[in-house]
Amino acid sequence: MKKRTKVAAAVLAAALSTSALAGCGLTTTNVTKDYAQVIAEVNITNSANFAESEFSEYADVIETADITKRDMVAYFISTGYSMMQSYGWSYYDTFTMISETLVNRQIYLQYAMLYLMNDESEEYSADGYRAAVAEAEEGEKSLAALAYFLTDEEKAKALYDTRVLFNSTLDSQETTFIKEEESEESSETARTTPTGANTEDEEYYNEAYRIYTGSNAAADCAGYEVQDGSTPTTRRKAYSAFLASLRQNDLISQGEKLNDMESLSYFKIELENAYEAALIGKMSDKFEDEIRATVTEADAKEEYDKTYSDQQLAFAADLESFTSALDGVSDTSFVLTAPEANYGYVINILLPFSTSDSQKLEDASADYGDTQGNKFAQRADLLKKLTATDQRGTWFTGSEDYSFRVTSESKVDNVYTGADAASTPDREYLFFEEGLTDDTQYEKIPNYYGRYTYNGKVKEDGDEYVLTPASVTIDDFIAEMEGYLTQASSAVTVGSKYTLGEKGYVTAIADDKYIFATDNTAYYSRNPSAYYNADKTVDYSKFVYYAGKVDFGTDGFNANEMFEEGTAENVAFSVINELSFAYNTDTAGLNSYLGYSVTTGKTSYMAEFEYAAQLACRLGAGSYVIVPTDYGWHIIYCTFSFVSDGEGGVADPYKLDWSQKDTEGTFTYLFYEALVADYVSDYANNLQSYAVDEFLDCATVYEDRYSDLLNLDLES
Repeated sequence: MKKRTKVAAAVLAAALSTSALAGCGLTTTNVTKDYAQVIAEVNITNSANFAESEFSEYADVIETADITKRDMVAYFISTGYSMMQSYGWSYYDTFTMISETLVNRQIYLQYAMLYLMNDESEEYSADGYRAAVAEAEEGEKSLAALAYFLTDEEKAKALYDTRVLFNSTLDSQETTFIKEEESEESSETARTTPTGANTEDEEYYNEAYRIYTGSNAAADCAGYEVQDGSTPTTRRKAYSAFLASLRQNDLISQGEKLNDMESLSYFKIELENAYEAALIGKMSDKFEDEIRATVTEADAKEEYDKTYSDQQLAFAADLESFTSALDGVSDTSFVLTAPEANYGYVINILLPFSTSDSQKLEDASADYGDTQGNKFAQRADLLKKLTATDQRGTWFTGSEDYSFRVTSESKVDNVYTGADAASTPDREYLFFEEGLTDDTQYEKIPNYYGRYTYNGKVKEDGDEYVLTPASVTIDDFIAEMEGYLTQASSAVTVGSKYTLGEKGYVTAIADDKYIFATDNTAYYSRNPSAYYNADKTVDYSKFVYYAGKVDFGTDGFNANEMFEEGTAENVAFSVINELSFAYNTDTAGLNSYLGYSVTTGKTSYMAEFEYAAQLACRLGAGSYVIVPTDYGWHIIYCTFSFVSDGEGGVADPYKLDWSQKDTEGTFTYLFYEALVADYVSDYANNLQSYAVDEFLDCATVYEDRYSDLLNLDLES
């Protein structure tokens, strides 16, 4: 399985390919000399405020940082170009921003170095810093200054990230040279993947990882996987194009060894950027450690109580603010209460009508005797024949192959191969292998159980797949869903396992209680008049085809454990989430946090869906209801709802339990982490702002030396 191309690399490749600064009428013909000009000098010790600062004893430690015009161009290509395109900035706006950013960054980096040297809990010293810089070769001193404050692991991670950036950039360049017939499958748009799929652990690095240029063997670049259709020839062409772009933007100096990418001056620019990011990250980590040590249970309780009280007042006064908050809920944004019970969230899995059946429904006349022009009986005839298929085919055949065949070596247990035992031999493929196991490189995919095999036949034909998806009726889907839920319950390792409660085909609903039928025969043979109440309004309860509920035991659903891996709440949610990725054609619902928010009044949803979704929320988390609309069948699963406290109010769904603050996924853990993150972000931002504001006069900027870049708008 390939690692996804990083956005930064794609942007870098795009910027390089435009040769954005070439031929724009620069004021000098000697670009090399021009780009070598120092456009700003930064030395924090030159500030008028330095002598009165806590770092005054280090006045002779920090060397002046020279920011060159080449640094500006490199930043423009790696970052500024993207911002210019995104925000519609002019060259003047962009290079003004770059100048300010590079100066401010150097001020903060120098401040960070002094901060660490001045910290008695750290082992950094002025003498150690001087020695590290003095021992470095010319041209390497700024890198050595940063490296002094980084551990071997932090430097290795920065080097790895830089190598990954360059490989990914070459990947982007190489696609141009891969023959169309070889890359034909990659032009297919892949189905949305779950959030977190193929996400590399942020602390992972591989010291043996290398940049693949085509002149070396890909097999010697441990951890790198070539693109589909890649050959040494296409890779060498990509590398040549990359070098040409660097040369055109004067990011290669005379005499550089072009066959050794890591010796290029541009590689060192990006590596230095990675070192700078590592140092800034080290400061944030230090602040986080300090803040964690000070945040108490009382602090968290105070913040919780304040948030709860503020929401209670705001939601009571303005219902729109509540519904907006529902839509914005996340790991860092919480809705702790509601103005009334039965608000909630549902996952909607849509099994759609085919295009031809949609047209038949549109062309059909109204049901006989239906004065309101509805086609409920006509639709029921089409629903009976509706079949769906597993939508994950492009996870085999898209631009990346996420699939793997389940074998005894796969280390994935409890694999589900279908409600029909006879289908077992044909269902052998799963997806995102690294995200399902304890892999050191990739993180596990959250809220995605991952054991539901591709529902269809898969035949490997060389490097290609021939897929024959199975046709699934609504009853087939119900059997798959309930069979998968039942099997997956064995994965519950925290607390009691869930079971499936009363379930079945629905013949009527009274006071939110189901009257179940023995089979589905009556559903498809109703007289059109059966869909109406006595007052001729539509009786939407008649559309409910099937219903059931995941039973979370005597203690019921616990919202505090919704995202804790191994709990009944999370396993059931993860199963339904995965089935949504497998079958759902309502792609807007994929990767939503808890699903669609459901309010208690009139909504913009289709009436049948609205009725069923509100019913599911009234019956509580774990309830599922199956209804049709003119789009097809909807499988609606309630992931969470605010329930009544039995006294006319709303029961509080969450409890701040300090003993769970380190238990990943629990409400207390998420609330505590969000609180700490806010404190750290505020503290780090305030400190950076303080450093820049306090010592900004230490910088000397020579705007005239890059005025040609500011005026490129006039030349373009």
